[in-house]
Amino acid sequence: MEGREAKDRLYEQFARAAKAAASPKRIELLELLAQGERTVESLAQATGMGVTNTSSHLQVLRGARLVETRKDGTKVFYRLAGEEVAVFVVALRDLARSRLAEVDQVMRDYFTARDALEPVSRAELVERAGRGEVVILDVRPAAEYVAGHIPGALSVPLEELDAVLARLPRRSQIVAYCRGPYCVLAPQAVERLRARGFNARRLADGMPEWRLAGLPVAVGAE
Repeated sequence: MEGREAKDRLYEQFARAAKAAASPKRIELLELLAQGERTVESLAQATGMGVTNTSSHLQVLRGARLVETRKDGTKVFYRLAGEEVAVFVVALRDLARSRLAEVDQVMRDYFTARDALEPVSRAELVERAGRGEVVILDVRPAAEYVAGHIPGALSVPLEELDAVLARLPRRSQIVAYCRGPYCVLAPQAVERLRARGFNARRLADGMPEWRLAGLPVAVGAE
């Protein structure tokens, strides 16, 4: 094989992965799968797409070896093909924010405007949780909590938050987290908690970043 031909084929493969991610919905699917494996039906519900459309996007991602599947009876579960895919998604987000003013504008309009206090960093949360100074709320859907969560965190999906307010301690600071730095669930939870008089902040990022940092991850319903 000539050198030029080999290089062209190599770049074609690089473009194959980039092309698979060149869709807002496919990036959203990858972010959801970074929380844990999901069925097509679950992913369709989470993204607001139909099952057929969701399946088509997943086949593109599978063709680029970004996702894998397993069967359990009649159900097909999708998952990221490896930790490096999660690294790719995080790097793509960081690159877009560093180079595209539009991303930073959305962050200022939606997230920064809602942060009367600075978000809690992973390092600060680890330190304060170790001293028992915070209550950690995982406000993602329960299935994502079961797939992996911060040890000691309570599973309180956003739609169930109002029902458990009476059981939350008033004297402790509450830290809510969700899928990542651009997930809207945690900011919404913090707004609700503050409106009820709680001292609440959000984690600066989310579960994928926590896992990629090599921090402990608990699995299961407890």
